[in-house]
Amino acid sequence: MVGWMAYLVLVAPVTVLVVTHRALGTTPVAIGFQLAGLALVVWARLAFGWRSFYAGSSPTAGRLVTTGPYRFVRNPIYLGVLIALGAAVATHLDWTSIVCGTVAAGAIAVRIGSEERHVAARFPQYRDYARKTRRLIPFVF
Repeated sequence: MVGWMAYLVLVAPVTVLVVTHRALGTTPVAIGFQLAGLALVVWARLAFGWRSFYAGSSPTAGRLVTTGPYRFVRNPIYLGVLIALGAAVATHLDWTSIVCGTVAAGAIAVRIGSEERHVAARFPQYRDYARKTRRLIPFVF
């Protein structure tokens, strides 16, 4: 339930950014970061498979994925979204984009916590994987 609520909270500020034309970067650097974030999301989705298109935070049927970008971070899809979102916020840097970016990042943090609890309960080997693999930033966090 928490995962669904966080998902809905995440959709709202992203929608505001899109509707107010603040979702896309306007400089080459911002666009580069957004493309890199998108590429990371695509790579992670390919590694995870079709079951990654699920709005809930409970694990879907299948195995624990530790290949592709999951070798480096436990949440590469969220990392890619945060990179793209951060580039949008940095490009526009006004109250609307800052508030939307902060709310979206908070929703992502809640979803990560919810998903990790569910995955740890479903896959006993997740705890060992989590000890070896950082949550969002390789070698740091």
